[in-house]
Amino acid sequence: MPHLSRIERSDVKEKPSFISTELLFTAIVDSSEDAIVSKNLHSIVMSWNQGAERTFGYSAEEMIGCSIIKLLPPDRLDEEAQILARLHRGERVEHFETVRQRKDGRLIDVSLTISPIRDATGVIVGASKIARDITEQKEALRRLAQAHEQLKRADTMKAEFLATLSHELRTPLNAILGWVQILKNGATADDLAEGVPIIERNVRAQAQLIEDLLDMSRIEAGKVSLDIQPVDLAEIVNASIETLRPAAQGKDIRLTSAFSSIGGLVVGDRNRLQQILWNLLINAVKFTPKGGRVHVVIERSNSHVDLSVIDSGQGISPEFLGQVFDRFRQADSSTTRPQGGLGLGLSIVKHLTELHGGTVRVASGGLGLGATFTISLPLQSVRHEPEADAEVRRKGAVDEAAINADLDGVKVLVVDDEADSAGIVQRILGRSGAEVRTAASMEDALTEFARFAPHVVLSDIGMPGHDGYELITRLRALPGGRTVPAVALTALARTEDRTRALRAGFQLHVPKPVDSAELIAVVQNLAALRAQES
Repeated sequence: MPHLSRIERSDVKEKPSFISTELLFTAIVDSSEDAIVSKNLHSIVMSWNQGAERTFGYSAEEMIGCSIIKLLPPDRLDEEAQILARLHRGERVEHFETVRQRKDGRLIDVSLTISPIRDATGVIVGASKIARDITEQKEALRRLAQAHEQLKRADTMKAEFLATLSHELRTPLNAILGWVQILKNGATADDLAEGVPIIERNVRAQAQLIEDLLDMSRIEAGKVSLDIQPVDLAEIVNASIETLRPAAQGKDIRLTSAFSSIGGLVVGDRNRLQQILWNLLINAVKFTPKGGRVHVVIERSNSHVDLSVIDSGQGISPEFLGQVFDRFRQADSSTTRPQGGLGLGLSIVKHLTELHGGTVRVASGGLGLGATFTISLPLQSVRHEPEADAEVRRKGAVDEAAINADLDGVKVLVVDDEADSAGIVQRILGRSGAEVRTAASMEDALTEFARFAPHVVLSDIGMPGHDGYELITRLRALPGGRTVPAVALTALARTEDRTRALRAGFQLHVPKPVDSAELIAVVQNLAALRAQES
C-alpha cells in the first residue's frame, strides 16, 4: 500500500502554469494604488496605469502621447525642466512633494519618485514616475500645525491674561492695604474722609473683576438664566447715566442722551440689561479722553429697538474691529497700556444680548475717531401700565425701608471660620441693633444655636472639617432648627453653588462681598418672616 500511494502521487502531479514577464509586470503595475507613469525625455507620456487614472482623472487614452505638463499647475511649469535636467544627469528624484492638477481642475498634493530609464547600452531614454496622492496626509498635517498654532496662541493668551489678572487684582489691593495702614496709625479726620471712599471704591472694583470672571464661566457653561419681564429701557438708561455721571464729570466728559418714542417695552431681564448698558457706558467713559462726549441713543427699528452708545474716544483700528467681542482680547495688552481691565466686559455684553434674542455690533472710523456700540433687542408692543409704575415705587419704598432698618431684638448667629469676615458682619448688624453671636465651626455653631436660639442664621459654606451644607443638615434636625431662617453667606458664588445651597436647606444664597445695606435688609426680612410664622 505505501508503494502504491507513492505511485499515485507521482501520477497526479500538475503541470506548472507560466505567465509571461510582460503580463506579470502589467498586472502588478495596474494593481498598484499609486500612479505609475513612464515618459520619454521630451516629457511625453508612454504608459499610464489604472492608479494614475484614479489619481488624476485622465484615462490612458487621454494621456499616452500627451505631455506630462498637462498635470502641472500654471505656477509650477518650471518644475518639469528641473526634473528633466536631473534625469539627464542620471539622478533619481526621491519623494519630491509638490502639487498637481486633476482633470476636474482640483489641485492635489503628491509625492513623486522619478527614476531614469536606460536602454540596453545604458543610455537614458526616459523616466518612470511613481506619484502618490498625499492630500489627506498633508491636510492632516496642516490641521495638526493649525491646532498646534492655536494651542500656542491659547497659551500666550493665558499667560497674558494671568499677568493682567494679577495686575488688576494687586492694584486695588495696594491702595486698600496702603490706606488701611495709614488709618490704623493715628488717622486724622482728613485721612478718614479721603481714605474710606478710596478703600470702598477699590473693593468694589475687585468684586466686579471677580463677578465678570464668574459671569463668563456661567455663560460658557450655559448656566445663565433670565428673569424675563417687560422692561422700560429708557428708565434703565436714565438710571445708569445718573449713576455714572460723577465718573464722567471727573474726566470732564459730557454724558448725554436722546430717546425717540419707541411705543412699547423691551422684553428681558432688567438686571442683565442693566449690566449690558453699564458695561457699554463704562467702556465708553474709560476710552474717551478728557473733554470728550458719550451719547446714548434709543430709537425704534421695525420690530426692534436699537440702543447705541456713541463716544468720541480713541476709536478702534480696522484690524481689531472683528475681535472686539472676543473674551480676554484687548487692542493693547502690554504693560504700558493706558487703561486697565480683563477684556471681558464686551464679551459679556455680546453673550447677554444674544441670550435676549438680540444682536450687538460695533462701528468705528479708526483710531482717534471714536466708536459706536449698538445693541438691537426685540420690542414688545404693549404700553407701560400705571401698575408697573406703582410696582417700581413699591420696590423703592421697600429698599428704603431696608436701608433704614432697625434690628432691635433680632438675634443673629454668624458662622464663619474666618474671624475677620465674621467680625465685620457682627459689627454691621450690631450697629443696626441686632444681637449677634459668632461661631467658627460646625460644632461651635450647633452648641451656640441650642444656647442662643437665634432668629436668623448666617453661615459660610466653605469651612474646614465640616462645611455649611453639613451644618444646615444637622441644624434642621435640632429643636427649633427646622423653622429658623438660614442664609448661605459665601464666596462660592456660581449658579450651581446657589442651587446646592437652596437644596441643602438655606432660604437664601448671598455671595460675598455683600453690601451692608443688602445684608441688613436680608436679616430684617427673614426675621420679619419668622415673626409672622410664629
